[in-house]
Amino acid sequence: MPGFINLNMKILLVDDDQQLASFVRLGLEDQQMRVTVAYDGEMAERIATTGDFDIIVLDVMLPGINGFELCKKIRHHRVETPILMLTSLDSTYDKVTGLDTGADDYLSKPFEFPELLARIKALHRRDRKEVTDPLLRIADLEVDTTSKRIRRAEKEIGLTATEYKILELLALHQGKVFDRIEIAQEIWGFSFNTGTNVIDVHISAIRKKMDRDFSPKLIHTVPGFGYVLHEKPS
Repeated sequence: MPGFINLNMKILLVDDDQQLASFVRLGLEDQQMRVTVAYDGEMAERIATTGDFDIIVLDVMLPGINGFELCKKIRHHRVETPILMLTSLDSTYDKVTGLDTGADDYLSKPFEFPELLARIKALHRRDRKEVTDPLLRIADLEVDTTSKRIRRAEKEIGLTATEYKILELLALHQGKVFDRIEIAQEIWGFSFNTGTNVIDVHISAIRKKMDRDFSPKLIHTVPGFGYVLHEKPS
């Protein structure tokens, strides 16, 4: 398999399928990663919130508490470790549900191990990207890339995990127009079908929370191209 990622990389693997978990664990350990396995949601929550991991690989279909709820619980504890969800559910709705609970990427079962490894590598690279100034400012908007908090005119704005990621992307590249496919690729590493309006729905939600009651408007639609964040009116 391709070269190593990080000799000290720590993975939390959460899956009640012991045979699959053993297969994945052996493959990751072959890449010199240290793997901790949890077989149910309660155990996984305890480990995730007390351990220090580089990536969490999380199955959705778990006994007791499912992966969606577990992901929300992990994020509630303010654990920012990148989460890759594994599931046999393959509809766009299920993908969006997982991402909205705080997951960073989504891989459908059955999968090939090289693709799982590639997704882990991509998440690790994205998580290690450094921001020169952790506090991004435009007009009266502040995006704190460390605490993941948003403030507008000194008022804290509550965004979902996915909404925050989209806003941070636009704020990091003020003035750059992103089309829907680019946004999906940047945020999740894959594109939804072009017929879906997933990105539009998220942008609309961000606007209602961050733009509707404030001036100037900061998120603009560029007809035929996509979305851009800037201070000047469109």
